Amino acid sequence: MSSLRIALAQINCTVGDLDGNALRIAEFARRARAAGARLMVTPELALAGYPPEDLLLRPDFYRACARTLEDLARRIEGIAVVVGHPEEHCGDYYNAASLLQGGKIAATYRKHRLPNYEVFDEQRYFAAGREPCVVEVNGVRCGINICADVWEPGAADAARSAGAELLLALNASPYHMNKQATRYEILRDRTRATAMPVLYVNLVGGQDELVFDGASFCLDGEGRLTHQLPHFAEALEVVDYADGALRAGGVASARPIEAELYDALVLGVRDYLGKNGFPGALIGLSGGIDSALTLAIAVDALGADKVRAVMMPSPYTAQISLDDARAMAQRLGVRYDEFPIAPAMRTFAAMLEKEFAGRTADTTEENLQARIRGMILMALSNKYGSIVLTTGNKSEMAVGYATLYGDMAGGFAVIKDLYKTLVYRVSRYRNSLAPVIPERIITRAPSAELKPNQTDQDTLPPYEVLDAIIEAYMERDLSPREIVELGYAENDVRRTVAMLKRSEYKRRQAPIGIRVTKRGFGKDWRYPITSAYADEW
Repeated sequence: MSSLRIALAQINCTVGDLDGNALRIAEFARRARAAGARLMVTPELALAGYPPEDLLLRPDFYRACARTLEDLARRIEGIAVVVGHPEEHCGDYYNAASLLQGGKIAATYRKHRLPNYEVFDEQRYFAAGREPCVVEVNGVRCGINICADVWEPGAADAARSAGAELLLALNASPYHMNKQATRYEILRDRTRATAMPVLYVNLVGGQDELVFDGASFCLDGEGRLTHQLPHFAEALEVVDYADGALRAGGVASARPIEAELYDALVLGVRDYLGKNGFPGALIGLSGGIDSALTLAIAVDALGADKVRAVMMPSPYTAQISLDDARAMAQRLGVRYDEFPIAPAMRTFAAMLEKEFAGRTADTTEENLQARIRGMILMALSNKYGSIVLTTGNKSEMAVGYATLYGDMAGGFAVIKDLYKTLVYRVSRYRNSLAPVIPERIITRAPSAELKPNQTDQDTLPPYEVLDAIIEAYMERDLSPREIVELGYAENDVRRTVAMLKRSEYKRRQAPIGIRVTKRGFGKDWRYPITSAYADEW
């Protein structure tokens, strides 16, 4: 019976960097050949990066991809490579994968199922393929599927019917919490239906708000895990297929969800700044948990020399906030500066004194403090070129507990999709590696410190309640009535849902942030700002 050594190339591609991506594929192919592999498989659209979005509406983009693919085929020697790429064919556009062999494009598969949910909108760009593609390498017949093809029956069955004995699944599957278990479950359905082993190769790296976790794996014909590549890192794994079965290989151990989340955020920051050429990051440090976690992530992603922390105390800033901010900056070794904002507060108060005469101080004055801080950070960003990383979490973004043009001002929102309760869990995980966040920051009551003796719970339900209501409403699409039936107080549900809907206009003006839950406030949240819809009660 025939045998085949196959390399899984879990690589980090950059959207639009056709030459760079081709060089990366060629380098991995060289390494795979040196390891004795006869076939290498890359992720979905590896040549173009994923997702190319509206680059896929440009005919010249397809022409450039075709030229680069043909050139790559000529450069690869001694190994066959399956490469994901966009393709123009007979006037239609496809999400495709081609076998490069013997200096030419030997076969091409066109994706059957085009996802149009969550963060995916492939029906906007591509036509659906109809035919299976089975390629033979070293006597082994391999069927090709692309990502969503394996999430439902049909495409894998067609490959099996066409004579495939092994299934190669190219993927650009973005990370969210608990997704790997779902991938296992879905792929086991395919193996049960077809009795074919499956090699699942996934993209790794950050692309705007998406993070791809890699975590490629192989299942034998009975659905048993034979290989598991690491999360959030490039990897090349060699897999042996012989006597109709996969031989067992390395299986990376599972990690706690807090570790996954932290690694996802670090990779997202590293790739966003690195791929866009920002020289460094600026963070407004407050002495609170959100900015502390953001600072730790930034340092782990970029290095201390590329991160600057700026503390901007007001008359309401507690001394312990100053002490903790200074201590954390020292522990991490970042540049730390203080810009007291009291002079600017007095200037604005004087400018507006006549206009506001006779009116009680309220959130207007609180928001001015946040906007003064935003102006300072953006001035430093403009002067030095570093990007401002905002520090708001998902709970705050949901209910509008963040100031437009203030603490929302910046270029990239690191923890935008991390609920406040998760912020604490992930912070404790980071401290388990090394205690960089002062313990008092984690244990003290959270406060915006915009007026005396202020805490978040003055105006919000407890975060455990708030986060659960937000998750039920926005991630599971439950109605307020259904959320109340889960046991939550009607008043808390009404307040939370009302704040969430009222804050949509603010979220549209917020910087993008890294998606780590099943539904974030980004590509997969498209609610109207102007809406008179009344929820079901």
